[in-house]
Amino acid sequence: MDNAILQTNAAALEREAAWFGQVLHARFAHYFGEPGLPFALDPAPDLGGDASDYAQLVRELALGPGERLVLMLALLPHLRPQALDLFFTQNKLQGQRFTEFGGWRGKTHEGFLPTCETAAFLLAGDDLARRFAVLALFDDAHPLMRERVLRLEYPASGEPQLGAMLIVTPECLQRVTTGIRHKPDYASNFPAKLITTRLTWDDLVLAPEARHDVESIEIWIRQSGQLLRDWSLERSVKPGYRCLFYGPPGTGKTLTATLIGAAAGVDVYRIDLSMLVSKYIGETEKNLANVFDQAQDRRWILFFDEADALFGTRTEGNTSNDRHANQEIAYLLQRVEDFPGVVILASNLKGNIDQAFARRFQGAIYFGMPDCTQRLRLWRGMFRDPARLGPDVDLRRLAEEHELSGGSMTNVARYAAICATRQDRAYVTQAELLQGIRKEMLKEGRSY
Repeated sequence: MDNAILQTNAAALEREAAWFGQVLHARFAHYFGEPGLPFALDPAPDLGGDASDYAQLVRELALGPGERLVLMLALLPHLRPQALDLFFTQNKLQGQRFTEFGGWRGKTHEGFLPTCETAAFLLAGDDLARRFAVLALFDDAHPLMRERVLRLEYPASGEPQLGAMLIVTPECLQRVTTGIRHKPDYASNFPAKLITTRLTWDDLVLAPEARHDVESIEIWIRQSGQLLRDWSLERSVKPGYRCLFYGPPGTGKTLTATLIGAAAGVDVYRIDLSMLVSKYIGETEKNLANVFDQAQDRRWILFFDEADALFGTRTEGNTSNDRHANQEIAYLLQRVEDFPGVVILASNLKGNIDQAFARRFQGAIYFGMPDCTQRLRLWRGMFRDPARLGPDVDLRRLAEEHELSGGSMTNVARYAAICATRQDRAYVTQAELLQGIRKEMLKEGRSY
């Protein structure tokens, strides 16, 4: 980690935190001082020639003094939590904290956790008109929210809107402190995994029709804006793209999704359905919303592997569980249809996917088992170095006699390599490859 970057970022945040402290003390002095005195923000630090990541972010989003105060309010629990202890001031008449300060107390964090109410007090005091103006800062269209700098965690249903906790996103926090552009990854509150590959299109063997359809997705990712404008489709066609990959396991569905992302220069996130789907009412929708909200403006590809668990056919709805499941599917259908990026569903069987989704797909690509010629290409791709093959190995015979998917062939190659290593040998034999094939077929319930 570059120490110069850390020093530059720390110096900028020190100045901003000191300015925040001046404004905070001025607000308290004004609020509890003589009524009728005007309140004005102290001038914000000049960031014109500042090279810090914080200054870059402020310039990118064209943030004014009020927006910078709100951003610092969200950052301070991470940077200097004691700076907000003033909000613990108690109302001596009532023996409790002042309601207008807002704020939450964490489960383990002893410091003050700000809410939108805290920001409203800081910027507006008891001026109702200014308080109304503060609401615009928390609108989804505001850069602080739209660019995922801040997010809100709303209180229970029916509580005031400004009671939502004001949270700086991990991406923003890491950027302004370490200078690293963080990408969200698998966690309890983000059930998705960034997937990458070292393979290329040369390693993927697809039927010509499937390859043609895959290219259509690539073109849409790169040129959707131009296509919508040039063909005057903006009013009738939504910017998103939805596609179903279906076919037997191991035929390249996940690899294809990853390669599409790599070719188009966008991230691919595989959704973990085991963490997404919950038995508790409303939790599945909440988990879905979190993923889609984070992906909304980021040009991600969302890849739902084994999508049958979530996109399966709806039931008649005779029980409360059936109605709850149907409600989840209806919500998911709406989010998928409104998502401006690419959504790819993968399933072993096309018929397992609810027809309400299937009708809204722009494409459905079949990933079939490779034929003999394709299997030979796959075998040769796995053993690019001829020295790794023993003199008795006949890849053409393996390809002709054994119908395997690309994924199964990878398992066979791994098994044979382990056997060769155990024998302290630098090449695999035909017998080892055949033994690996036998194990794969037994695993799949097929006779050898």
